[in-house]
Amino acid sequence: MTDPATPVIGAARPAGSDSGTAGLRRGTASAFVAPALLLIAVFLVFPALWLLWIGLTDLTVSGRTSVDVSVVGLDNYAKALDDPLFGNSLWITLLFVFGSAVIGQNCLGFALAWTLRAAGRRVRTLVESAVLLAWILPSSVVAVLWIAMLDRDEGTVNRLLDTPGYAWMIRYPLAVLIVFNIWRGTAFSMLLYSAAVSTVPPSQLESARLAGASGPQTLRDVVFPHLRGHVLTNTLLISLWTFNDFTPYLLTRGEPNHRSETLPIFLYRQGIDEGALGYGAAASVLMLLINLVLALFYLRLLRRRTA
Repeated sequence: MTDPATPVIGAARPAGSDSGTAGLRRGTASAFVAPALLLIAVFLVFPALWLLWIGLTDLTVSGRTSVDVSVVGLDNYAKALDDPLFGNSLWITLLFVFGSAVIGQNCLGFALAWTLRAAGRRVRTLVESAVLLAWILPSSVVAVLWIAMLDRDEGTVNRLLDTPGYAWMIRYPLAVLIVFNIWRGTAFSMLLYSAAVSTVPPSQLESARLAGASGPQTLRDVVFPHLRGHVLTNTLLISLWTFNDFTPYLLTRGEPNHRSETLPIFLYRQGIDEGALGYGAAASVLMLLINLVLALFYLRLLRRRTA
């Protein structure tokens, strides 16, 4: 028997009631959500639609096509796919992402996290502060520091190695960018893996030690099974960030001879330097699609791991 004075949970609402689960009417709830939807529409939806529209035109910064704009359809996309400079930039970007993010930041970030877990408090604080400092400094400041360090005449590296006049950013521009991005972006991976390593049960590590497992065996059989999801999440985030990073422009500007011209630099040169806004917008859409493919690939792997 149910006490008539006791309200029944889940009882049907009175007819004509439009209140939601939080007790707010739909109109009131919509009023709360409207500002957020407006911001999304203004700063996300409208720019995306505008970019798609520009990519279908021959719009330029100056000249006749800056005022007399014509719709060229998919010609800009076909031009980009057939452009050797676009293909070169895509290949360099993939090498940059693979070398500096997938391999460099992942491995160094985990190595630091695994090593510092057993270090003293002072040592851990010192190392973490140094790594975080490289991450939080403004890009322009970091670029100036690296340009000064690698200067062919008065650079710190050439002075230490006694190689005066050696132009590192001309001889090995992509390698410089990869090392630079590893140094600058490892902090995020280190923080993520530090939190992930702390979730590994100490009893399992102790059991592996008592069983005589070596360090690599412990990592393979005990630690990594707990970190696979974290590895995929970290790789997804740092890959997308690196793919869209514009900081390399501050170091090499894509030179020499387009050997360090990543896709963001290519888009800047086409859209701003060359003034081909329509072509640059179309190439931007292609870059966005590549980002989407990478994200879906990682998410699919993550879902398989979760399942």
